[in-house]
Amino acid sequence: MMIPRPLLLCLLSAGLTGCQWLPAQLSGQPREPAVEEHAGCYAEIPDFGEPACLLEEWVALGLASQRGDREWRDVTLMRVSGDSHDQRLARAVVMAWGNEREWTQASELFKADLHTAPSRLQPLLRYWLNELEGRRALGQRLEESRQERLAVEEEKAALDEKLDALTDIERNINSRQQTE
Repeated sequence: MMIPRPLLLCLLSAGLTGCQWLPAQLSGQPREPAVEEHAGCYAEIPDFGEPACLLEEWVALGLASQRGDREWRDVTLMRVSGDSHDQRLARAVVMAWGNEREWTQASELFKADLHTAPSRLQPLLRYWLNELEGRRALGQRLEESRQERLAVEEEKAALDEKLDALTDIERNINSRQQTE
């Protein structure tokens, strides 16, 4: 019996690819968890208490702050209204993704309490502070350019008025010369 060439090529290529393309249940290999999870790393509001969960919980708060709407932000700000350093830094993370008025307060909180965070968390908080300062600087530059644009538009309007006045004067002079 002769096997058609296309079928033979398919069977041969399937055999050469190996077993890595088979699901784990079929290949007999044990399935490994994709992400190592810590049992207690599920706090919505992070603190400095559990060193094993420190980064996961703070990163989760940062991501939730970026994605959260105004309602989520207001509720979360009420939950982190305490005076402890971890509460103040959590408030800074939430406000850093709020409106531009909150950015200044978030920056002040970051600067005041960043040094109190565990050393393992400080690079992340410093990164967020630097990112916030970058956004604040861009916002300030945008406002300055708006003010400059308005000033240029006002100057242009004043020059247009002067040009119109000079054009009227020129017309009057030309009409007088034609009548004489």
